[in-house]
This record gives sequence, C-alpha cells and structure tokens, in this order.
Amino acid sequence: MKNHYHIPSPEAYTEACHQATKSPHDFWDTIARENFEWMKPWDTVLEYDLSIPEVTWFKGAKLNITVNCIDRHLATRGSKTALLFEPNDPSKPCEPISYQALYTRVCKMANVLKGKGIQKGDRVCLYLPMIPELAIAVLACARIGAVHSVVFAGFSSTALATRINDCDCKMVITSDGSYRGAKTIDLKSIVDAALLDCKGVETVLIVQRIASEITLVAHRDYWMEPLLALASEVCAPEIMDAEDPLFILYTSGSTGKPKGMVHTTAGYMVYSAFSFQNVFQYQEQDVYWCTADIGWVTGHSYIVYGPLANGATSLMFEGVPTYPDAGRFWEVIAKHKVNQFYTAPTAIRALAKESLALVEKHDLSSLKVLGTVGEPINEEAWHWYDDHIGKNNAPIVDTWWQTETGGIMITSLPGITKAIPTYATKAMPGIRLALMDDTGQELTHPKAQGKLCISYPWPSMARSIYGNHKRYKETYFSAFKNFYFTGDGALRDADGNYRITGRVDDVIIVSGHNLGTAPIEDAINQHPLVAESAVVGFPHHIKGTALYGYVSLKNAAGKNEDELRLEINDIISLEIGPIAKLNKIQFTQGLPKTRSGKIMRRILRKIAQKEIDNLGDISTLLNPEVVQHIINNAL
Repeated sequence: MKNHYHIPSPEAYTEACHQATKSPHDFWDTIARENFEWMKPWDTVLEYDLSIPEVTWFKGAKLNITVNCIDRHLATRGSKTALLFEPNDPSKPCEPISYQALYTRVCKMANVLKGKGIQKGDRVCLYLPMIPELAIAVLACARIGAVHSVVFAGFSSTALATRINDCDCKMVITSDGSYRGAKTIDLKSIVDAALLDCKGVETVLIVQRIASEITLVAHRDYWMEPLLALASEVCAPEIMDAEDPLFILYTSGSTGKPKGMVHTTAGYMVYSAFSFQNVFQYQEQDVYWCTADIGWVTGHSYIVYGPLANGATSLMFEGVPTYPDAGRFWEVIAKHKVNQFYTAPTAIRALAKESLALVEKHDLSSLKVLGTVGEPINEEAWHWYDDHIGKNNAPIVDTWWQTETGGIMITSLPGITKAIPTYATKAMPGIRLALMDDTGQELTHPKAQGKLCISYPWPSMARSIYGNHKRYKETYFSAFKNFYFTGDGALRDADGNYRITGRVDDVIIVSGHNLGTAPIEDAINQHPLVAESAVVGFPHHIKGTALYGYVSLKNAAGKNEDELRLEINDIISLEIGPIAKLNKIQFTQGLPKTRSGKIMRRILRKIAQKEIDNLGDISTLLNPEVVQHIINNAL
C-alpha cells in the first residue's frame, strides 16, 4: 500500500479513503511506521470494544512525542523557526525560536520540573498566557512523561481550582500576569485564590511576563527564570507506552462538573500530525498561523503537536484581533507572510463589521489556505472571508471536530475536495460517520438528517474522562450502542457532504467554546435573591450563539433590575469566567415546567430565538400561564 500521509490530489484522496475503509489497520500501520520515530514498534495496530468502551492503538509501542516534534528535526531543520512569537504589543520585536533553541529550552524546563519532584505520570496544571513558555511547558511535561493539563488563563480561580483538584495536580505553572490588548491581568492572584482550595499542589513556578509585584509563598512559589538559568540543556526523553496519558483537557458537559478528557500518546501524535499536514497542505517553507489559545484543544493539536511533528513554523500570537486596531490580524499576516491562517467564525464576523480599509492596506497575497474552527461558519461570513481575505484564491477549510476527538474529523481539503459554504463537507480518511434517528437506527439513505455519530475508532480519540470512565461511557457511548455520539446534529446531502446543525444537548457553543448550562445556572442560583434559573442559547451576530438567562426571583421588591443583572454576571465571572457571562437576563414570575417539575428549556429556547409561533402544545404544563408572561416581557 502507498503511504497516504500526504494527500496531494483528488485521486490520492479517493484512494486514501478507500484504503482506510477497506483495511484501516494497514492504512494506519503504514502512516505510523513511515512517518514517525519509535523506540519500539507496536505488536498490534488496534484493539477495541466500543461497548466498554476500550480502545488501544499501537499496542506495545514505545516512543516520546517530543522526539517526533523536536529531536528528529535537528539534523535537517535545526536552524529553521519552529515557533514564531508575535507579542501583544506590535511595537515589541517578535521572537523566532528555532528547532535547536526549542530543544534546549524544552530540555532546560523539563529538568526544572524534575528538580522540583515531577515524575512520569504526575499531573501538572499550566495556567499561562499565550507566550512561548506555555508551548515549552507543554513539551517539557511530555518530555519527562508528566501529564499536562492546560487551563485557559481566562477562567476564574473557582474554575481553576475545580480542574486542579479533579486531576490531582502536583504543580502549577503560571506567570505574574498577562497582557490582553490594552489591559494587564493579574494571573498570580487568581492562582493564589484557587490554591486556597487545592491541598495537593506542592510547587508553583512563575514566569515573569508583566514585571508586577507579586507575593511568593515560601517553599511553594519559585520564579522560573533563575531555575532555568541553572538547568542542564540535555534531558533524555522518557520512554512512554503508546497508551500512556499525554494530557488531560477539560471541556464543559451538560452537567455541572467539567469533563477531563484523557488523550494518550501514540494515536494522538499520529492523527494530529496527519490531519495537520493534509487539512492545511503544509509545505516546507510555509508560515502557519492558528489564532487559538493553547488553553483549548485547537491550540494543543494545531499550534503545538501537529505543526511541530511536521517540522512546521507555527506562529504564536499573544494579542487580540482588535488591538491596537481591528487590522491586527491582517497586519500580522502581511508582516510574516503567513501561508495558512486558521481562526474562529466569531473573529471573522467581528472583523467583517470593521472598515475594509483595515484589510486593504495590507498585502495578504501570501495566503494559500484559510480555515475556520470552533463552530459552523455562516454563509455571509464565509463569503466575506473568501472575498476579502483569501481574494477567492485561498480555499476555506471549515473544520468540524471536538476536544474529545483530538483532531479534525470533517473538512474539505484545500484544492483537493470541494468547499461548500456552511458545510464541513466530507470526513477525513479513516473517519466513519453515521447519522442516527431517535430510535437508534442508522439513517442509510444518502440524504438524511439526524444525530451525528462515529462508528469506528480513530487514533486521536479521547480514551476516558479522568477518574470517571463510567461517565465517559454514559456521555458518549450509551445513546447508540457501539457508536460514539458527538452530541451534535447534522444533515447530509445527496453527495455525502455534512452540515453541522448544532448541539442536541444542554451544551451551548459561544464564540467557538462549549459552555454547559448547568454550571452557569448553579452560579446564578448563588445570588441570594434568585429562586431558580434557566440558560439557553440565542442567535448573535458576532458570537454565533449567545447566552440568554431566565431568572425567577424570590423577592426583589425595590431592587434595580440592571443592578441585579450586573451582580448575576459578576457571580458568573467569579465562578466560571467572563466567557460565560449572559448577554440577556430576563426576570420572570416563574419558569415553564412539566408536571414532574422539569424546566421546559425547549420553550424558553424558542422564545429567546423569537420563534413564538412554534411552541407546540403547552396546555400540559404545570403552569402554562407563565409562558405568555415570559413572551410579553421577552428582551
């Protein structure tokens, strides 16, 4: 069989899909064997039982992912830029980090971690801004076999503490603070507040970023820089089993507790690298830029591991798209002659509202591929992106995937398969999609709409929820026996192209980020005047979907409603983070409920979306009169 690692043509794509379906073991065996370095090869490619579920890829293999991301490139790409850091302040110089320099910095940090007692299997929480030390810390953990758990540095101390405690982190790596546009954020105080509730953390390492005054806790807190200065530049890579955990990354669920998705080493490496190469059609001298934060899975797979495993130049951006003005993205593309640009529909919609002069003043002719991630992109934004950024000359890949999948599952391939506005289009080779109806039957007709599932294991799939395999099974494998259920609905056209229609559970995608409604409602209900609440999504011209809260009060006589709204959002920011704040808060006499007491979020969702002509039969509700009151006072 030919090595289908790089798919350069429509014919190669068709053949790769055929081979991956006909003989998936041979397909992945060849890709893994011919494109990566292994300390010991595998005994079997794949063993699985989705009823448990239990999946093992490359059983018996030994490797270290950092060898494949750094060491093996040194002989031929040592002087090539691996990471290109673009700081928040455009007047500050960018920092190119070569593969040789990255090797040295990763080894030194790995030795610092070992010097502070971190061993193979220990969990290390990373709460850092988008600076090189975040990528270096990720790789340093992988170098010594520690399991990294990156928490987005916009989460509150409460949310941070929950994640630290859930996976029993022994160490936290943070910074004194971060820059975000014109603001600075005090990260160290957030960590200090979180650690009041985290008894297992022994060490905090602090990177200096904003040179602020901070308090060091004796025998716990240490500045990173003096330790790095003393550390050795050589650190032998830990020998890892194929199925050893590489990282734990938290994603919101429909219940209150975040889910710590466990990703393992070999399969994740193979698939993140394979998908990066083909989705972006990366070539040796290209400069690739993904604007995500490494606190999300997109940053793990398509800023760090996927690009570096391919010897790519990956741009890291600290700033925001509107600082110092809304032309920053386009200025950075022109400055570094970016070839592949991967961002979120939320950013595209926001920037499309700005003056086109901010785009037209920059030379974007280097762009060869445009990508979107996090949520489906609407047609208007798709065409603006195509017309004004790609100049109709850079194909758009509208990628669908999840924290749980580890890598891109559905996408067009630029210049190889057809892109269709609002459609993610076709599955990647080796990904077997299925649409299911509510009775659990697979919809086999080419044109169908149902619940999106995957029927066969893929290398980068999460293996479990940390500490709770039962929840993993119940969440992903109980709805449809022997199928992974994505939680999304989708439609398939007659040509086999897929369009994602949205979540079918109580998770809402806001600005590309999954937010479970239960933890937000729990936070709202902490307000002393709140009796109960319900949160739903509604269409938003920038975010795609925004949050609408219905709040029933105990007794708010004389209380200013606008003040109440501010107080409720302040609680949400404190408990979860600003990302989860509500755009609209409507105070109600009550919430519509079934006679068993269940809140009818379906009705509230339709009111928020202004679809009041299609509420269905409400006569069976416990309190049907409350629905008209909510409609009359809708925001």
